[in-house]
Amino acid sequence: MDELTIDTTSGRFRGREREGTLFFGGLPFAAPPVGALRFHPPQPFPAKAGVRDARRVGRAAPQRPGGGLTSNRPIPFDEDCLFLNITTPACDAARRPVMVWIHGGDFRTGLGGIPWYAGTRFANSANIVVVTVNYRLGALGFTALGSLGAELKDAGNLGLLDQLAALDWVSKNIERFGGDPGCVTLAGESAGAFSVGALLASKRAEGLFQRAILESGAGHSCLEASAAEVVARRFCEILAIENAADLARPSVEAILDAQQQIDAEFYPRGTQQPLGGSIAPFYPVIDGRTLSERPIDAIRKGASAGIPVLIGTNAHEATLWLDGDFAPARLEATAKHFGSAHLAAVYREALPGASERALQVAMSTDNGFRIPALRLAEARANAPTPTFVYRFGWKSRAFGGRLGATHALEIPFVFDNLDKAGVDAFLGEGPLPQELASKMHAAWGAFIRSGDPSCEAVGDWPAYTAGERASMEFGETTGVLQDPDAPFRAAWDGLL
Repeated sequence: MDELTIDTTSGRFRGREREGTLFFGGLPFAAPPVGALRFHPPQPFPAKAGVRDARRVGRAAPQRPGGGLTSNRPIPFDEDCLFLNITTPACDAARRPVMVWIHGGDFRTGLGGIPWYAGTRFANSANIVVVTVNYRLGALGFTALGSLGAELKDAGNLGLLDQLAALDWVSKNIERFGGDPGCVTLAGESAGAFSVGALLASKRAEGLFQRAILESGAGHSCLEASAAEVVARRFCEILAIENAADLARPSVEAILDAQQQIDAEFYPRGTQQPLGGSIAPFYPVIDGRTLSERPIDAIRKGASAGIPVLIGTNAHEATLWLDGDFAPARLEATAKHFGSAHLAAVYREALPGASERALQVAMSTDNGFRIPALRLAEARANAPTPTFVYRFGWKSRAFGGRLGATHALEIPFVFDNLDKAGVDAFLGEGPLPQELASKMHAAWGAFIRSGDPSCEAVGDWPAYTAGERASMEFGETTGVLQDPDAPFRAAWDGLL
C-alpha cells in the first residue's frame, strides 16, 4: 500500500513525509460553506474522482489580524475553510490514540495549521495521531440568525457544528491514517478549550471523543439567547439584511467590517460589558439545540461524566492584554465588576507589595481562567472518571519578564515545539527550557493514551477531589501542590 495516498469519505488524497512522519494537510471534512450554504450547518463534502494534493494546510477561516499566535500580519483566508490536517507515524492498522486539536483565538482568529500545533513530536515520541481543525469564526460562525427563518436556527453555533463535523469525519476516516476512532482525545486552548467545554455539554457530541483536555478555558464562556439575539439584530441592521435571502449578498470584507463594529460597540475592553460579564459577541450560544444550557451547568448535572478530563491554566494569563500603569482605584472597581468588592482586599492582603498591575493580572487571571477551571473540576466531583488539574508557572523572559506565565505560553511546551518559528520571541533569551517541555509533553501523551497523565516524567498525578484539590505545578520545579492559592479560591465562592 502507498502510505502517502489515502482514500477517505472526501475522496483520495496524497500527503508527504515530514520529519519522520506522514502529513496530510487541507483535507476537507465538509462542503465549502459558501453561496447557499453560508450561515448553514456543515454539509458532507462531495467526493471527487482522482487524487488531490494534501501536502499543505488549507486556508484559514475569514478573519482580521488580531495578534496572538497569528500575529498582526494578515493570513490567507477563504470562506472555503473547513479543512483539517493529520500527522501520523504511519498509515497502517496499528489503531493509535488520536488527539484532535481545536485552536484558540477568541473565536475570531486562528487556524489549525500553524507551526506551534505541529504534531510531529507526538507522532514520533508518543505514537499518537494528531489532527488539527479549522472552523468558522466570528460573525460567520456564531451569529444567532434564527429570527430570519427556521432554516437558520443553528446559525449561532456553526463553529461548534463545524468541530462536530470534523470529529465525525475523524470517526469515519482516522483508522485509514493509523488511528483508533475509539480512542480520541478532544483538546484545545483558549477559545479551543471553551469549545471543548461546550462539546462536553452537548448531546450532539456524544460518542465522538473519549477524553478531553482544556488549556485556559472551561465551561462558562457562552452567550444567553437573548444577548445573542441583540447582536444578531445589530448585525442585520449594519448590513441592511431583512430576510434570509439577503445573507448571500454582503462580501466577506463587509461581514468582517460589521463584526469589528459590533465588537467595538458591545465588547469595550476594561469596561462594563453590555452583554453581561466579560463575554463577547460571536461566542457559542445557548440555543436549545447544540447547547441547552451553560456548559458548566450541564457538566454539573452529569454531562460527559464518563470522559476523563485534564484541565488547567497559566499563572499570569492576563498579562497578554493587561499592560501599562494602573491607578489603585482600578482594582476595587474591577473587583466590584467581578461581583464582590471584597476581592480587592483579599488580593492586596495575599500579595503584599505587589504592583497595581500585578494585582490586576492576578484577579483577572482568576476571573477569566483559573476559577472557571476549578469550577469545572468541582462540577465533576461525582463523576466516575477522574479530573486532573494543572497550573503552568514558567515565566517568560521576554519583554523584561513582564509576560510571566502568560496566556498560550504553555502550548509549545505541550507539543514539544520550543524550536518552532516565533516561540523564541515568546520565551525570551536564555537557556531553552527543554526539560519542562519534555515533562509536559510526556504527561499529555500519557493522558491521550490512557486517560491518566501520571508517567515517569512527572510521577504520580493524583486526580482533583473536593478534599485534596491536587494540582500539578509546571514551572522551575514540577510537582503536586495541594490547593494552591487557597485564599483566592475561597474568595471566589459564590461568584461565577
